[in-house]
Amino acid sequence: MSIAKADYFNGPEMIRACTGGTCVVSALSGLEDVLLDAQSQLLDAAVKAGVPRFIPSDYAIDFTKLPEGSNRNLDIRRKFHMRLENARISATSILSGMFTDLLTGPAPVILFKRKRVMYWENPDQLLDFTTIDNVAEFTAAAAMDPSTPRFLYIAGDQISARGIADVMTKLKGEEFRLLRAGGLGRLGAMIRIMRFLIRGHDLYPPWQGMQYLHNMFSGVPKLVRVDNDRYPAIKWVTVRQYLREAA
Repeated sequence: MSIAKADYFNGPEMIRACTGGTCVVSALSGLEDVLLDAQSQLLDAAVKAGVPRFIPSDYAIDFTKLPEGSNRNLDIRRKFHMRLENARISATSILSGMFTDLLTGPAPVILFKRKRVMYWENPDQLLDFTTIDNVAEFTAAAAMDPSTPRFLYIAGDQISARGIADVMTKLKGEEFRLLRAGGLGRLGAMIRIMRFLIRGHDLYPPWQGMQYLHNMFSGVPKLVRVDNDRYPAIKWVTVRQYLREAA
């Protein structure tokens, strides 16, 4: 293995870095200047270097089903897809739901101290979760697989807010109750107010996470099928397993 350093906006350096590769995997994260501009430079370099395959930095809920304007960060990925479709390279997007790791991080779903699991609209809406490690493992396998289709879908677990509350109750030995924060209409109104009050170009302002939850609890980006069995060696981590290990 070798590491090549290159300036994303230095064409010759990028082409040299991509030369000899069989698949370029993008793991970029950012707004337009990163996911559109820098990632486009990476794509162009891969094409010019003769790399046959490209995996864009998607790794999210199925944003191809979402209406434009419902999620700023995912809209940027949708715009990049327009460039990707016109490139002379075979592309594979990996859609994986929300990172399970966020349940013990910034995602306001499990309120550990209050022993509550918060939801919007419907506590029985199934949600897709995959750990970062599982996404990375699947992506690595896909990068070495020359027969991947345009889209691959994975989910380490598909579970509702009610299911998460049940998992937490069993793990902790004390009841975790559901907490209804409101309907999707109320959440949408809160997002609009927050966007008005919080300006700027932060990657993850509070309203961005609210947009993601609105998308998930709407059920629109729910994965219809999963390709978990494509690479049998992967051991998928469920929400229960992740929370047990995290505890």
